[in-house]
Amino acid sequence: MIAIKNIYKKFGKLEVLNDVNLVFNKGECIALIGPNGCGKTTLIKSILGMVIPTKGDILFDKKSILKKYKYRDQIGYMPQIGRYPDYMTVGQIIEMIKKIRNSNEALDEDLIKAFELEKIFDKQMRTLSGGTTQKVSAILAFLFNPDVLILDEPTAGLDPLASEILKDKIIKEREKGKLILITSHLLSELDDMISQIIFMQDGKVHFHKTIADLLESTNEQKISKAIASILKSKQ
Repeated sequence: MIAIKNIYKKFGKLEVLNDVNLVFNKGECIALIGPNGCGKTTLIKSILGMVIPTKGDILFDKKSILKKYKYRDQIGYMPQIGRYPDYMTVGQIIEMIKKIRNSNEALDEDLIKAFELEKIFDKQMRTLSGGTTQKVSAILAFLFNPDVLILDEPTAGLDPLASEILKDKIIKEREKGKLILITSHLLSELDDMISQIIFMQDGKVHFHKTIADLLESTNEQKISKAIASILKSKQ
């Protein structure tokens, strides 16, 4: 569904992505992990068209996305930190995005109900906690029933109940055959959700494995311990 081919990205003399090659298919929930500055965010922004690669290409359904934008209608994006107009209410933000998208597709309002957000539709965004703002971002990512979901640190700032609600929703959408990309520093949060994992460092992909292969090759039962085992072996 998404193919990343020989992507390089430089900001001045700083090389942030170095010959990245990856393929993401429908029905997969893939974790993109690595230390700060490894290139995760730049890679995600390249897929979203927010960053233009220095070299290489990105294909969405076998068509190049470079200098295109319509493909983004098929992507739901949840940023790590959502920024919204301070004096608009929660309800106004959701209605504004609906009008901007002007989609005829059936809306997915599962998370509005699950998070009970109707109760705070009249609250201004500037009054919300970080966790509640995250809920708004999650709702907007899933709202238009996209084929692809890109979730940047989705559970960061959420309380335990909201985190479980969101994880259950992610699993449900994966089971529908959607492609889901997740970045996270909380490896313990990923165990039940993901089917593949990509580890990046210094702008390069160090490995891309299925969870079954990762656990088998390290003889571990948890993703976090398996990753730690691989990193220790590379030292």
